[in-house]
Amino acid sequence: MGGRSLYRWVRLTADCESVYQSAALEIETQASILGVCLNDAMEQRGSGREEIAWRLVGLVDCQWDRLADIVTGLLIAVAKYMPVARVVLPVRNIAARHFKSPAMVDYARVHEVFDQFVFRQKARFSLHVRVMRHAVETLTAEFARAYGHGLPATDSSNEIWNDLDSCFHDFDVITKEVLLALRAFLACLPEGELHHLTAELNALVAQGVRTTKSVDRVRSVAV
Repeated sequence: MGGRSLYRWVRLTADCESVYQSAALEIETQASILGVCLNDAMEQRGSGREEIAWRLVGLVDCQWDRLADIVTGLLIAVAKYMPVARVVLPVRNIAARHFKSPAMVDYARVHEVFDQFVFRQKARFSLHVRVMRHAVETLTAEFARAYGHGLPATDSSNEIWNDLDSCFHDFDVITKEVLLALRAFLACLPEGELHHLTAELNALVAQGVRTTKSVDRVRSVAV
């Protein structure tokens, strides 16, 4: 995604790095759980076990909401502290070509046009945060819609499963972009404000999974 190479090499102080790693561990672990469960659901469907497949998709739907709440809360916190940030690193467009779901492709195309008229770096960064927040909301709604359409069926269509897969792909892209933006933002936050942001982020991940062993626990519950 545009801007990723720019953020990757941002160096952080030890305190900022600790804040970033805490958030990244939680978000990446939960995203991994989503991916494992959805892949297992597709394998179960391919083996003709439709009921088990949809039970796994139901777990993905619940876990998705949990992760979406964390990511949204993180973006809200970043927006809250944006006024006190120093020089913010430049961002690039969220390019439509990186997405698969029709909703995100259309949204990214609109944003690409609008982004051309925003020139100040902090304003562009703020817009980037708003775009990612809307993307999380859109993809969460789209995944829930596809799940709701497919759940009553005993033999759901390939189209529904393709929608589920596309939504997850795009959500995974957005969560990675959120972490890259967080890293860039932490490098621009004054030290005096860091502990306030840290407290808010810690509250978001306080009840998190924090371990990949949760993947096995989720799978065992489903089957």
